Amino acid sequence: MKTLKAGDKVPNFKGKDQDGNIISFSDYKGKRLIVFFYPKASTPGCTVEACNLRDNYKLLQDEGYELLGVSADSQKRQTNFRNKYEFPFPLLADEDKEVINTFGVWGLKKFMGREYDGIHRKTFIINEKGLVETVIDKVKTKLHADQILNP
Repeated sequence: MKTLKAGDKVPNFKGKDQDGNIISFSDYKGKRLIVFFYPKASTPGCTVEACNLRDNYKLLQDEGYELLGVSADSQKRQTNFRNKYEFPFPLLADEDKEVINTFGVWGLKKFMGREYDGIHRKTFIINEKGLVETVIDKVKTKLHADQILNP
């Protein structure tokens, strides 16, 4: 797993959001962007994380950030997740893992003594020049916006 790190230029990527719209990195040119990866929509930790970002969305926007959530879930699952919790930001349905592999967040995980491949919960803060400013490896789901705003 070769994960993007601080200082890396983010390669252009594109994927479909929960509504089937094509979203590409070039859509955010000149903007600050938070890309957060989560393992599975509507699971407890992912819901807490995304709701924390939703509840602090105005604060994040006031700091000049756009948000983009990414998981390997289907478009339908992402639509249900977004609608149920009223997220004001798009969620990419990255079933082919193009964006996930671009950022290098797919790899071996361990849980309860079991090893398997999956998405590592990570957040990338990208500056206006398209460079990774910060990578949050240890996401605190209940305090995620605070991690972003007060590093």
